[in-house]
Amino acid sequence: MTSTMTAFIAQGGREITDADAFVEQEAPVPELRPRDLLVKVRAVSVNPVDTKVRAGLGRDDSKILGYDVAGIVEAIGPGVTGFAAGDEVYYAGDITRDGGNAAYHAVDERIVGRKPNTLSFAEAAALPLTTLTSWEILFDHFGLRADSTGTLLVLGGAGGVGSIAIQLATQLTSLEVVATASRSESRAWARSQGADHVVDHHNLVDEVMAVAPHGVHYLVASQTRGNINAFADIVAPFGHIAALDEPPGLDILPLKAKSIAWHWEMIFTRSMFDTADMIEQRNILDRTSELVDAGTLRTTMRTAVAGINTDSLRQAHELVASGKAIGKVVLHD
Repeated sequence: MTSTMTAFIAQGGREITDADAFVEQEAPVPELRPRDLLVKVRAVSVNPVDTKVRAGLGRDDSKILGYDVAGIVEAIGPGVTGFAAGDEVYYAGDITRDGGNAAYHAVDERIVGRKPNTLSFAEAAALPLTTLTSWEILFDHFGLRADSTGTLLVLGGAGGVGSIAIQLATQLTSLEVVATASRSESRAWARSQGADHVVDHHNLVDEVMAVAPHGVHYLVASQTRGNINAFADIVAPFGHIAALDEPPGLDILPLKAKSIAWHWEMIFTRSMFDTADMIEQRNILDRTSELVDAGTLRTTMRTAVAGINTDSLRQAHELVASGKAIGKVVLHD
């Protein structure tokens, strides 16, 4: 194996339409840490976190992005016990390390799952980050089980997180699921994922209360900016909210009167802090593979772009940053 590889590097201080927003360069093949896998990348997907990290880079900064990967294990590092060369895997990676927009990628085995047998690499790459996010919200933060009842509201029901959160809630709990979507195609997509009701976020309070007059018990909030007062109206007393964004100056005091619990969700927390339960992300991804192969869950890939290169990355980032993407955008070889 060679000591260098092709990498596609995001450069800061550029508009996404600039020709040099991404550049192709030769880079060293990553050195493996204890418990690392070296993965031959076959597909990556683009998430809002990719666009946020790229937008936050300074003019002189650069970074290899890519926090959803599907590929084949090329080599294993010291202490690896769960995988061998040739295994097909998928994962979201670690935001403190280089991402997967390259020919090869190094990742800790504890956050890697076995790719679903019934999915292509592209279809599999759509799932890890959003599934981990949704799973941790529903089953870790909210503590939901198969017999859990009540109403769940998913903001952005046609987005990456929304799409799989709807599927997980409808397939693995007894909740009634309400999703927000405004365009006809996004509303149709949210319904196809299993949403019982689809409402327009532009008139959030009235539309939610029309289908859940006593309020919702659980809320997955991809967008909290300007919505806290609405949340105070539509979430039932002792309800739960999980937030994905981080608007500056956020004030959640309006939620206190109803004793509404506020949860932050960051799927990179376990890998960032090397938590004792880091391997739970492997367990979640392996369980997801089982559910996919059983036909219980399905890929959320909606847009597939052939070729992992600078042009396809610009195209995918522009679409995701626009907020108009439905499902997941995946690049594949």
